[in-house]
Amino acid sequence: MTASDPAPPPAPPAPPAPSAPSTTRPRRRDVERNQQALLDAAGAVFATSGVDAPVREVAAAAGVGVATLYRHFATRSDLVVAVYRHQIDACAEAGPELLASAESPFDAVLDWVHLFVDFLDTKHGLGRVWDGEAAEFSSLHGLFVERLVPVLSDLMEAARTSGEIVAPATAYQLLRAIGDLVAFSPRDPDYDARRMITLLVTGLRQEQPHPEACPPR
Repeated sequence: MTASDPAPPPAPPAPPAPSAPSTTRPRRRDVERNQQALLDAAGAVFATSGVDAPVREVAAAAGVGVATLYRHFATRSDLVVAVYRHQIDACAEAGPELLASAESPFDAVLDWVHLFVDFLDTKHGLGRVWDGEAAEFSSLHGLFVERLVPVLSDLMEAARTSGEIVAPATAYQLLRAIGDLVAFSPRDPDYDARRMITLLVTGLRQEQPHPEACPPR
């Protein structure tokens, strides 16, 4: 090469060493697939056997081991919350919509209560969420208090402002009473929990007698 010759171009950089194929994405897909299988299986098992069905029944229906179930959901309560969270959210979101569309605030209260009853009545054993001894439902109890009590409280306050509700009951007390009536209602064709709950709610329109005014039994 002479002095007038152009300098040779620099050598291209060495290609990077091939990396090992990543297993993160396939593993993540497996995790998501197992979790969805567990949610689908739990929804089906809870519908037939109730929310207190053995977790091994849910795991078997999903085609995974019990250890895999607990890796996704540390407690039964967490599993129940995951299965029903979107329906609970839908109940909460319906409150303002009903208040805007109903003929009166009290009608909105009654419509929302019926929506809540329909949700509970198709979930065997879910009414026990209010039971203080049912530790397995602690997360769901917290979700009910966080999402549903404020919604019903707003509806009831609107009905109080309109003069339609006069009884001194709180939203929490009313939800607990509804849960009890649904949870312990027998599968009896002569008993209609929805009708009894309607009677309970319409009682909010009347002044309640003072306990001292009730004659002893």
